[in-house]
Amino acid sequence: MGPKRKSQEDQSETSSKQQKAGGRENLKGGSSSRSQNADLHHGFESYPPSKVYRLVEPGPVLMVTTGSLADDTHNVMTIGFHMVMQHESPPLIGICLGPWDASFAALKKQRECVLAVPDVEMAGTVVDVGNCSADDEVDDDDSETPINKWQRFGLEAVPAVKVKAPLVGGNDVIANIECVVEDTKMVSKYSMWVLKPVKAWINPNKKPGEGGRMFHHRGDGTFVVDGEILDLKDRMVKWQEYQD
Repeated sequence: MGPKRKSQEDQSETSSKQQKAGGRENLKGGSSSRSQNADLHHGFESYPPSKVYRLVEPGPVLMVTTGSLADDTHNVMTIGFHMVMQHESPPLIGICLGPWDASFAALKKQRECVLAVPDVEMAGTVVDVGNCSADDEVDDDDSETPINKWQRFGLEAVPAVKVKAPLVGGNDVIANIECVVEDTKMVSKYSMWVLKPVKAWINPNKKPGEGGRMFHHRGDGTFVVDGEILDLKDRMVKWQEYQD
């Protein structure tokens, strides 16, 4: 037997209750919406200053090599904090590399390094490189031998021309920039090294926008990959000397 059908009177009463409940919900929703709007400042939500690096950080993820290939002291690490500081006379790049990094001592001693720009095809490896340190000990055989990240991750160390630190070789490396330390005034306070590029190399098959795609850390473990190119050269009338 099927369920009893509600009488017309019961249906009318139920409908009236639903309308009242819906009205209360709409009032609550309207109140919530007004509350959210009240939190906006000219259309913007408040954002914690402690997380602003997530908004401005996304330069390409880089690898930094230090030490010497000749004496087998070369190391490699991953960084996301860096910036272009000067176009020319001379060109300058700033990187954040502190005493918590094993490469700090080598950079301080030799005052030179290589900045390698990896393609997105290397993203997983580059992140793994950043998750370990040359100061970490291998624990699978109770050895006290420091981790050799070049061997562990199958990275190719290629001789540089102007510095002792190696280039990062391979088909998925977009570029290598040989650098010497130009200024250390901000190192003690901010761990910021000012580097001067002295030689640069680019992979002809992985040029940015022509097969090569850099990837950019968003500061929270997620990344953005190079995509559409927007060409506004004709509008940048003040900066034509920096265009090809």
